[in-house]
Amino acid sequence: MGKIIAVVNQKGGVGKTTTAVNLTAALTALGRKVLLCDFDPQANATSGLGIDKRKVKKTVYEVIIEQSDAASAVISTKFGDVLPASADLAGAGVELISMPSPNQCLRNILLPLKDRYDVIFVDCPPSLEMLTLNALAAADSILVPVQCEYYALEGLSDLMSTLRVVKRKINPSLDIFGVALTMFDGRTNFSTQVAQEVRRHFPGKVFATVIPRNIRLAEAPSHGIPVTVYDRSSRGAAAYTAMAAEINNKL
Repeated sequence: MGKIIAVVNQKGGVGKTTTAVNLTAALTALGRKVLLCDFDPQANATSGLGIDKRKVKKTVYEVIIEQSDAASAVISTKFGDVLPASADLAGAGVELISMPSPNQCLRNILLPLKDRYDVIFVDCPPSLEMLTLNALAAADSILVPVQCEYYALEGLSDLMSTLRVVKRKINPSLDIFGVALTMFDGRTNFSTQVAQEVRRHFPGKVFATVIPRNIRLAEAPSHGIPVTVYDRSSRGAAAYTAMAAEINNKL
């Protein structure tokens, strides 16, 4: 049975979607069967794997609201399978409240898919609200991208508090799969200091691979392809390939 991993951090701009997209592609290239569930109303993970979100007829929003078969909405790409999102998801938080077991809606649609995949990544919105709670309720574990910049640790305490509440009340088996250091700038002492501090806070959980600041990582989404295909010789591609190898070993 596959593993559901929520890629989560309530802070925006930390490389969450970039991480979800590129790990999906890199693990697929390693022969793993991977599904990326885009659970962010911005739907950037959907477009990041080459899908035109304006032309998608059925998304995770319709699947959840109708409680229908998620497999019918999955789109296969050469970079991995995608359960796409759309802007309609922005209002789902309000609609979910009126549904039975509102925190379990995503879990209910993803569980039937677990046997088909080695790993299901859930790209979460940059907030700690109903959509993210659904992702945490569905997940076996979480992957936390942490930006190697000032304020990196600010807000992580809120995420950890939410994690403890979810473990206590909703999903007792939820744990931290790994912490990914992103936007690392080796030219500055500060990035190194932040990395050391994160490793001190999460002993044994931080990936050995760090994701550098890299212009190719910023350019790839505009072409609708992961960086591992856009420029496989770039530092960003090399880093995500190495991190995928770490995850492959853990799986």
